[in-house]
Amino acid sequence: MATIPEKIELQVVTPAKHILSEDVQSVELPGKDGYLGILPGHAPLLTELGAGILTFSKGGETRSMVVIDGFAEVLPNRVIVLADESEKVEDIDASKARAELEKAQHELPGAGASEEDWERANAAIARATVRVQAAEKTGSPARELQPTR
Repeated sequence: MATIPEKIELQVVTPAKHILSEDVQSVELPGKDGYLGILPGHAPLLTELGAGILTFSKGGETRSMVVIDGFAEVLPNRVIVLADESEKVEDIDASKARAELEKAQHELPGAGASEEDWERANAAIARATVRVQAAEKTGSPARELQPTR
């Protein structure tokens, strides 16, 4: 009889670098359509990521990091996050993140803009919003603050 593992190996990788490799007790990650909670022994799955805050528990402590788009592979004893962008919360400058958000909000395209311009603007706002939330450790989903066309 197989036993459920007690921990999960969490790997977070971007095209630029390997961000994190740790054994953790749980992971919550931002899927494209909402957050997913992962515990040891989780059924295998592959999911698309959105912009959000990935949190994980290790030794009674909860830590967070930003992930922006990409994919995650979940196995019973391992979660591999292949993010387009990622950074640890402690590396985010809150004032710079707020300035980024203000800039993104002021650069919204006009009424005659293409769908591509709107998608790019929404992505910039989502990215900046999640960085602000992570820096301020609010943890609320970034998607609620995105303007729509």
